[in-house]
Amino acid sequence: MRTAIITGASSGLGLECARALLRSDPSWHIVLAVRDRRRGAEAVTQLGEPARCTVMQADLASLASVHSFVADVRDATLAPLHAIVCNAGVQVVSGTEWTKDGLEMTFGVNHLGHFALVQGLLDELAHPARIVVVSSGTHDPSKHTGMPHPDYTSAADLAQPRAEQSGNDGRRRYTTSKLCNVLFAYELDRRLGHGRTGVAVNAFDPGLMPGSGLARDYPPLQRLAWRYLLPALRVLPGVRGTRTSGRYLAALASDARFEGITGEYFAGRRPIRSSADSYDRDKALDLWQTSERLLTPAPT
Repeated sequence: MRTAIITGASSGLGLECARALLRSDPSWHIVLAVRDRRRGAEAVTQLGEPARCTVMQADLASLASVHSFVADVRDATLAPLHAIVCNAGVQVVSGTEWTKDGLEMTFGVNHLGHFALVQGLLDELAHPARIVVVSSGTHDPSKHTGMPHPDYTSAADLAQPRAEQSGNDGRRRYTTSKLCNVLFAYELDRRLGHGRTGVAVNAFDPGLMPGSGLARDYPPLQRLAWRYLLPALRVLPGVRGTRTSGRYLAALASDARFEGITGEYFAGRRPIRSSADSYDRDKALDLWQTSERLLTPAPT
């Protein structure tokens, strides 16, 4: 048996990734890292494999919760850990919200919580292992997604931004957090020796997924469009259901065809170039060093 950890596995892409992994190979045991244990239990019921699933609480908006999750994984009697899927994400468009650590919510959940989780579990990985970081095509201005272009000034600015300036700020913070996901994946891959340590790290664009939970903070009319109109666009390139994208994500975490591939950005099952900014080593180093500082407890 072998274990895969999937954040945000109670619904949407994370749930479908778990479903695909369970179906792909009977040796997989899935840890559903979720904020709400009740919803996690409901997800296990949907998956229909209770003996091969474990629900553990991990609120990515709280570094204390992430640290507790890491401790729980270390203490649990689990099969060797071979995969981590950093999937959970939020998009806050109605004002600014803050994590329990006083950081901007989108940056805190989409990047820093996953940074802390992965850093805490690196020594627990059995080799060979794979880490997949879910990003989004919205991180790339050249894709013309209709979302505001990312604006990476510094990680410190992202963690504690100044007062909101426009109605697009929340959506821009989301696209910038998705750029952070790619910067983190590439820098982690570099620090792990581009696979020489036995750990492969890749970033993943699931495409536009009508029915996912990312529109929960949208105004009512936009939520209706996301739920009822966008599904009709699935015939277009880059628009996929959560089940299809979940299969592609699971494949990156497990399929033999991706063995040894690391430091790549995948759109579905195809490696492509990510945005120009995602290859900026200075931005990656700033993000990494700031993230490390944010994880360091203040002196007492």
